[in-house]
Amino acid sequence: MQCGKTLELAACALHYGMCSSAGYCSLCAAAVRTRFPGVHCSVEMSALSMDRDVDGEPGCGAPGAERKNQEGDPDRPRSHSGSGEDSLDSLLTRLPLTPSLSPRKRTTSQSKTEPPLLRTSKRTIYTAGRPPWYNESGTPFKEAFVIGLCGGSASGKTTVANKIIEALDVPWVVLLSMDCFYKILSKEEQELAARNEYNFDHPDAFDFDLLVNVLRKLKKGKSVKVPVYDFTTHSRRKEWKTVYGANVVIFEGILSFANKELLKLLDMKVFVDTDSDIRLVRRLKRDITERGRDIVGVIKQYNKFVKPSFEQYIEPTVQLADIVVPRGGENFVALDLIVQHVHSQLEKRMQRWNMAALASAHQGQPLPETLSVLQNTPQVRGMHTIIRNKDTNRDEFIFYSKRLMRLLIEHALSFLPLHITGVSILRAGETMEQALTAVCKDIRLGKILIQTNHNTGEPELHYLRLPKEISEDYVILMDSTVSTGAAAMMAIRVLLDHDVQEEKIFLLSLLMAEMGVHSVAYAFPRVRIITTAVDKRVNQEFHIIPGIGNFGDRFFGTDAPSDWNEDDDSNMDY
Repeated sequence: MQCGKTLELAACALHYGMCSSAGYCSLCAAAVRTRFPGVHCSVEMSALSMDRDVDGEPGCGAPGAERKNQEGDPDRPRSHSGSGEDSLDSLLTRLPLTPSLSPRKRTTSQSKTEPPLLRTSKRTIYTAGRPPWYNESGTPFKEAFVIGLCGGSASGKTTVANKIIEALDVPWVVLLSMDCFYKILSKEEQELAARNEYNFDHPDAFDFDLLVNVLRKLKKGKSVKVPVYDFTTHSRRKEWKTVYGANVVIFEGILSFANKELLKLLDMKVFVDTDSDIRLVRRLKRDITERGRDIVGVIKQYNKFVKPSFEQYIEPTVQLADIVVPRGGENFVALDLIVQHVHSQLEKRMQRWNMAALASAHQGQPLPETLSVLQNTPQVRGMHTIIRNKDTNRDEFIFYSKRLMRLLIEHALSFLPLHITGVSILRAGETMEQALTAVCKDIRLGKILIQTNHNTGEPELHYLRLPKEISEDYVILMDSTVSTGAAAMMAIRVLLDHDVQEEKIFLLSLLMAEMGVHSVAYAFPRVRIITTAVDKRVNQEFHIIPGIGNFGDRFFGTDAPSDWNEDDDSNMDY
């Protein structure tokens, strides 16, 4: 049988235009499973090279491949047609309820967020931001793309996950490990674990309810707390890790496909299929060099516990996978296919904001009732006159800006009870922190860095640091100026994703444009908006007219007054 001669691979060949008698068999089979989920792939993904695999056996594009695929290993599970749920039901009925004995020892579980970074010897630079994951009405319009990685112990799941992260080159990737969700052991179970007589490979060892809840919230873009499991004490640590902001979630674990509700959350299911001898060698190397065990004990444990557990619980779930990756991280063809598929899915989900439509959506409408403007006293008018004057020197600009900030903070506090947290939108919003801390001595502070992408005109989230348990507090969100309201909307969406109630958010700004007021009030009608003044117009670049110039540059001394013209006489911060 030549590669591409069957109906399944022919369909793949027509789609990719690259399958031939000496083609990439693993790529073809993976492409059929990914692009044509209703088509059964009859050729195992076993070859990476064009004619022969790494063991010197013929690939499916070389003579003898048909015999190898037809005869094969009689004990090896074959893929079959049918829905994933039906397959799972049939698999779950074969799983025994009583756990066997298979000890496993590790240090601690790990899950991490991967924001794009460029680290130097002195500083950390965030090289890309997270574009809006919500529409103009403030409602999330896309969910994170979740990749599930399953495979036996030491099969290379983490290596595959890290290589996918490197190859994806997209901002804000989260790696979630199933090891974080082991159940809390009772005293008797801890004694069994101390004697290496507790089975950590059985489905009953995992807290699937917590796992499904965390993954579902993460998929919806919410902030989640992930437990950290300590294998030295066989218990969860007191501190939980906060994970937030995922465009792509990579979830890996030995039993990633063993729960029906969990499978529904996976957009792509990948099984890492590594030869049992290679997995044994990796375990030998790890346990002997890193854990100080003898070779006889490692082999005995593998033959008695690890291998039977893999054959009983893990290997049957290969039938549920969309893609089977032989040889783990060494299979660059399959990894490239996965990356291409993820990129295509992310492009389909991508939406762009129409800033012009946003600007004209609320023209002529009255200001919302949630807006509160500081009383326009002669003192306030005088300070506005000074800071709006482009010839005002920096010292006077800072002095009168701080006075105006103090009045704004005191006015805002008349609407607020106790338990207040301040969050500034960097960089210009940070200038208001001093006035806030002067009035509220013990207030907690957080920061959100949002910058405008000048290619797309959209705000992008680059960094955030929020106090713990912020969901219980009233939040003062500070930005020096608000023109379109795009940055403020993103900051509010971040707070909502961290379970802060909308009515507990107060947006404070020295100056706002009517467009920004309407945009924020339309998307989040229960957010209270407080400012010292509202200007009616923005120019074609969405800068406030007349405005006060670039507040951050003028405050921090990074502006160039000699180059300031009428077109720049506006707010540059979105």
